[in-house]
Amino acid sequence: MKIIFMGTPEFAVASLDALVKAGNNIVAVITAPDKPAGRGQKINESAVKQYAVNNGLKVLQPEKLRNPEFLAELKALQADLQVVVAFRMLPEVVWSMPPKGTINLHASLLPHYRGAAPINWAVINGEKQSGVSTFFLKQEIDTGDILFTESVPISETDTAGDLHDTLMATGAALLVKTVKAIETGDYQEQPQQALAEGIELKHAPKIFKETCEISWLQSTESVYNLIRGLSPYPTAFTVLNGKVFKIFKADKQMSEPGISAGGFLTDQKTFLKFACTDGFICPTDVQLEGKKRMGIEEFLRGVRL
Repeated sequence: MKIIFMGTPEFAVASLDALVKAGNNIVAVITAPDKPAGRGQKINESAVKQYAVNNGLKVLQPEKLRNPEFLAELKALQADLQVVVAFRMLPEVVWSMPPKGTINLHASLLPHYRGAAPINWAVINGEKQSGVSTFFLKQEIDTGDILFTESVPISETDTAGDLHDTLMATGAALLVKTVKAIETGDYQEQPQQALAEGIELKHAPKIFKETCEISWLQSTESVYNLIRGLSPYPTAFTVLNGKVFKIFKADKQMSEPGISAGGFLTDQKTFLKFACTDGFICPTDVQLEGKKRMGIEEFLRGVRL
């Protein structure tokens, strides 16, 4: 089969690499246009583009997916199948083009956690399990018929970054399995609508800055999960000494706080702990606005609280 791969971030690179190593015929890779980034406005190429260029794959970077020139080039490639991993929403004229359809890899056990941030929300919500799903694209986002799923456990200490890396590898293997099944016709589709009947679906909307600000009026467990679910990016934060204080990692201490929620205790040497409603959050990996990321002991040596 002739395959077109669409993706942009590092998460998608593992899938593209797995497809290439499995001997699939990738006729083109479609990724985001190069963008200037950082203080020097240096041109930044997507992780997928870097991989594609290094492996001699044809790269297309359309600004607009409905551009007639891009659509003509896409059609000329005569792909049998399109594979999408962490890309943007496709117009119907694109996803309906190949005869065998367009499949997507999504980082959740669908129909739960449809949306932009499934990895973050699974950890924020304290889930004990997540996974990946492959499905055929339809008009409504993340709603197509499911082909295959693979579940993975989430440990008590896993961050969104840890789960990202696990799902990246699990998803790549599942995608190779899915493509092979489509090539041989050995698969059955499962409508998400049937799976969603009678259950309350959990959602994964885009995360905004207000999502990241810690409310100390929550339970210790909720705050602990928020910190894990936003680490390493975009990172949970509070305000300390009038500055943004990011918390990448923390321990929890279940004991009667004895002080108001949001208050803190410290020995100025080894620990800093913030009171929640039913315990403490003890940051271990932090970053104060204008400073580098560091361990709590190094942070306390350089600041007076």
